[in-house]
Amino acid sequence: MKTYYVYILSSTLGTLYVGVTNDIIRRVYEHKKGDGSRFTAKYKVHRLVYFEEHNEIMSALNREKEIKKWRRSKKRKLTISTNPRWDDLSDDWYVG
Repeated sequence: MKTYYVYILSSTLGTLYVGVTNDIIRRVYEHKKGDGSRFTAKYKVHRLVYFEEHNEIMSALNREKEIKKWRRSKKRKLTISTNPRWDDLSDDWYVG
């Protein structure tokens, strides 16, 4: 069974980005390198602060759309519910 991820990235200044992927390790790495999207490269949004898993692509896509429509305050509450210190959850995923 394939796993899909809905994720939130943050910049050090608090800019947020919501995305969906089937390979979170690769996708976050792309964002960190500046290849993830123009938006994340421009605003240096590359700290993974939240993610959730889904077994169905449509479920993940619908959840991404739902979160993207939320106000910033609601996205912050979601992140704080699992990561109150806003740690970069991918800090130990990459060597070097």
